[in-house]
Amino acid sequence: MPAGTEFATKPALALVMITRAVTAGTPARWAAGDEVYGNDPKLRAGVAACGLGFVLAVATDHRIATTAGTRRAIDLAVCLPAAAWQQMSAGDGAKGPRLYHWAYIQTTDPALPDDGQGANWLLIRRPLRTSPGTKTEYAFYRAHAPGPVPLCALVAVAGTRWKVEEGFAGGKELTALDQHQVRAWTSWMRWTILAMLAHAFLSVMTADQPGPDAGDVHRDEAGHELIPLTRNEIRRLFTGLLHRPRPAREQLHWSCWRRRHQATARNCHYQRRQALAVT
Repeated sequence: MPAGTEFATKPALALVMITRAVTAGTPARWAAGDEVYGNDPKLRAGVAACGLGFVLAVATDHRIATTAGTRRAIDLAVCLPAAAWQQMSAGDGAKGPRLYHWAYIQTTDPALPDDGQGANWLLIRRPLRTSPGTKTEYAFYRAHAPGPVPLCALVAVAGTRWKVEEGFAGGKELTALDQHQVRAWTSWMRWTILAMLAHAFLSVMTADQPGPDAGDVHRDEAGHELIPLTRNEIRRLFTGLLHRPRPAREQLHWSCWRRRHQATARNCHYQRRQALAVT
């Protein structure tokens, strides 16, 4: 490891990277993260000092200060009336809109200066339905914004956090981000950079396709609907064309077959989610 490298916690490392990005002029309005970051008051204060809003997950027993006193997050959630909950989507997933019930409570955050600048909430999520005999699973977030924002804005930020999780999972699955042996600092850095570069290449190729917003529906020669090329499918095509003796036409045939069946499954999932939202 380079001389002078010292131990730092994940929240401390995150704050350094966020501060560096904001100082460099990176356009950003929000920060999102899991409980490791939401439970750290120094990180919350640092992110707010950078002029950003945040939606950071916290534990169910996280202590929240309200006008009624300090309570656990879970104790506040179970006392909310039915009218406090709103059905909203946290963004589209593989099986359609990720629909949940959401609510938020105005709070104060002892980690932030009480100067009247900005607003703080406890954001709460619960499933639309719970099976009989099972306990309702809640998710909690500390939320802050430089000014008032609607509930839907906080929900959108909370849902966007999963893109980070998907990025790490994709890097490991598609470009072997976690397959290095970590024998030396230099080799680890080289492997990580190459894996991230390959992942970025696949992501750019995927994003460069016309999407449904452009009115372009992908179809095969027979007119069947196909899902757009994904990073996984592009990687599969590269691997098949470079390392397998099958003809290119055969590889493309099986690619269309997979994408046609995936389009059918996606449409069925979307119809089920829409029916669930209506009922």
